[in-house]
Amino acid sequence: MTTPNTNTDQETVFVVDDDEAVRDSLRWLLEANGYHVRGFASAEEFLSHYNGHQVGCLILDVRMPGMSGLELQEKLVENRFNIPIIFVTGHGDVPMAVDTMKKGAMDFIEKPFDEAELRAQVERMLSKARQDASSQREQQAAEDLLSKLTSREHQVLERIIAGRLNKQIADDLGISIKTVEAHRANIMEKLNVNTVADLLRLALSKRSSGSPRP
Repeated sequence: MTTPNTNTDQETVFVVDDDEAVRDSLRWLLEANGYHVRGFASAEEFLSHYNGHQVGCLILDVRMPGMSGLELQEKLVENRFNIPIIFVTGHGDVPMAVDTMKKGAMDFIEKPFDEAELRAQVERMLSKARQDASSQREQQAAEDLLSKLTSREHQVLERIIAGRLNKQIADDLGISIKTVEAHRANIMEKLNVNTVADLLRLALSKRSSGSPRP
């Protein structure tokens, strides 16, 4: 098995199940393999503690008193919290599994579950969470750099992205070619890029971000 990252400030396996015995058994299993685990007896309790910033994954029971696991999943999707989820249930069926997967769950396993399979799934989910967090950091860095541009520089950048030449940009904005060139130089400096290809990658990474709420 891949060695888990045990930085508890960064990664947590959240277990939400109203059955205390199940929560305890999952905690013992996962902590024995080096994971940081937090257990919650209800979806409502989990939501009161989770803010979307933590890097982690969620092991979630489908059927619970109050808010069900499926309703919690919908709430997380609604809030754009992109935490990887695996559903654990003793009452699973194929239509329910399909529905959860369509809404973003990574897997669906039934009790009693295979321990080796669960460990492998947890590591797969945490790997995805790390990748998502890394992408989000890159997108935030791009946003921070782009925020340094003036309104006019944003106008020039939009036209660079669209493939417009300096003369065309000058005509579009009613400015001289030398002014366009000066704006381009300022944009490159502020965004800390050396080539147009790097400039496009940075600008387009911001555009294509469908990132969860920070």
